[in-house]
Amino acid sequence: MTELPSPPPPLAPASPSPTPARSRFSLPRPRSLALRLVRLYAGLVLYGAGIALLVRSGLGLDPWEVFHQGMSVRTGWSIGLCINLVGALVLLLWIPLRQRPGLGTISNVLVVGTSADGVMALVPAPAAWPVQWAFLLSGIVAIAAASGLYIHAGFGPGPRDGLMTGLNRLGLSIRLARTVVEIGVLAVGWLLGGTVGIGTVVFALAIGPVTQVFMKLWAPAGDTARPPGTKPS
Repeated sequence: MTELPSPPPPLAPASPSPTPARSRFSLPRPRSLALRLVRLYAGLVLYGAGIALLVRSGLGLDPWEVFHQGMSVRTGWSIGLCINLVGALVLLLWIPLRQRPGLGTISNVLVVGTSADGVMALVPAPAAWPVQWAFLLSGIVAIAAASGLYIHAGFGPGPRDGLMTGLNRLGLSIRLARTVVEIGVLAVGWLLGGTVGIGTVVFALAIGPVTQVFMKLWAPAGDTARPPGTKPS
């Protein structure tokens, strides 16, 4: 008896074509990009508003704002203009440090000082000390919240943060680089006429812990890595 040939095995279903790996340079989905841009510019505007509240409190500023205010006193320019100009000059120092600016870096130079001037034009300096303290504490919270927003947007650090990381690449620790730079600008700003006071001390003690709270609050779900541009304390 002739044996019939066995039927051919069923064809295996064609495997789907592999999805091409996403390039590290690919743009995120439009919604994600839009959300990141909103975070970036909301953070920068809020940062400028926080600076304005610190200035209006009259109780003391952080080191860079002492320098900006001192420069404003000597030149007659607005504090916001001084913030933007100093940011642009610091950005030039990135060139020998081989730092590359991002959209957030350039936007920082343009937006923060402009926002600070706008808020100071709307908010007069308070006379009563409880309101002064309310301005000081609100300014610290605003700057901390703003830092979490624009850092998690992931568009690059501000020019002053990049200066620290650039010095770190030359061999200085972040802590030493930040300490040297901020003590230097604080001293020069005070000599120029910037306001150093109890608010300066409160800012130095509070800004780190409060910023950490907002860094966790604004972090994307499941994100445990340190975002680009954060200030290691």
